[in-house]
Amino acid sequence: MTRPLGQTQTDVTILGYGAMELRGAPRGPEIADEDAGRLLNAVLDGGISLIDTSPDYGRSEELIGRYVGHRRAEFFLASKCGCLLEVPADAPPPYPHDYSPGNVRAVVERSLRRLGTDHLDLVQVHMSPSRATLEENHTVQTLQALRNEGKVRFIGMSGILPDLPDHLAMNVFDAFQIPYSAVQRDHENLITEAAEAGAGTLIRGGAARGAASEEKNWRTGPLTQKPGLGQRNWESSGIEEVLADAGMSTMEFVLRFTLSLPALSTTIVGTANPAHLAANIAIAEKGPLPADLYEEAKKRLPQ
Repeated sequence: MTRPLGQTQTDVTILGYGAMELRGAPRGPEIADEDAGRLLNAVLDGGISLIDTSPDYGRSEELIGRYVGHRRAEFFLASKCGCLLEVPADAPPPYPHDYSPGNVRAVVERSLRRLGTDHLDLVQVHMSPSRATLEENHTVQTLQALRNEGKVRFIGMSGILPDLPDHLAMNVFDAFQIPYSAVQRDHENLITEAAEAGAGTLIRGGAARGAASEEKNWRTGPLTQKPGLGQRNWESSGIEEVLADAGMSTMEFVLRFTLSLPALSTTIVGTANPAHLAANIAIAEKGPLPADLYEEAKKRLPQ
C-alpha cells in the first residue's frame, strides 16, 4: 500500500524502515554485519520502499550501502544533515549538531560515499533547530545548492514543537518527519497542516513511542510530551477493553492507529529483529483501523 509523498511526485509505502536500530552496541542492539544485511534485504523483499537513516546512527549508512546499494533503484533513501562528522566519544545522545554550510555539505557528501550512491532522495535537517539557527547558518541555501548539483532530490525537516510551526511557515521543505502515535497526538494538527500545504509527512514513533511491545515499554525521549503522560493517558482511557472486544493486540492497534491518520505519507518503524519486521509488514498490510474503532480511539485518547 502506497501514498504520495506530498508534491514530490513520488509514492512511498505507508510502512517505511528506520535504520537507527542498525547502529549497533552500545547505543542499540548488538547485530552482526551479515545479520544487518539479511534484514535490509528482507525490508526490500517485504515490499517496503523507504529507508530512513542518519549519520548519527553509527554504521547504519555503511551497512545500507554495502548490503542493498546494488538495489538502490528499489527504494527511496532518506538521511539527515546537521550531524557532526566526528561525535565526541563520551557524548551521549542527543549529539551536538552543526548546521553551518561547511558541515552540512561535508556530512551529505560523506553520506553519499557511505551509502554508495550519487544522490539522496531526501535530506532532512536533524533535531529541529530554530528558524533563527537555520537562517544564521544559511542551512536551507546550502541544501538547495546540493539539490541544484543533483546530490539531493528533496529537502526535509525533522521537526517538533515549539519550532515546527516556524518550519512550516518557511515554505521551503518538501517533507517533514514528525513524531506521532496514539498516545502522543500533540503534533496531529501540524501534521495535517504540513500535508495540506503539499508536504510529505514521515511519521516516527508511530509504533515504538506508543506500545513498543506487548509489555508496554513506554518511551518518550527528547520530545514535547511529559514523561509518563502517554502511559497515564492510555491506562485511564479504557482502550484496552475496547481492543479486547475487538480481538486486537496493542501492537497492531498502535501501528494501525498511526496509519489511519489521513495526513500520513509513511510511518517509519525500526527494528533489528527479523520476526518483528515481518510482524510490522503483516500489520501494515491490514491498513488503517476500521472507522468505528478509529473514532472511538480518538475520543478516548486525548490530543
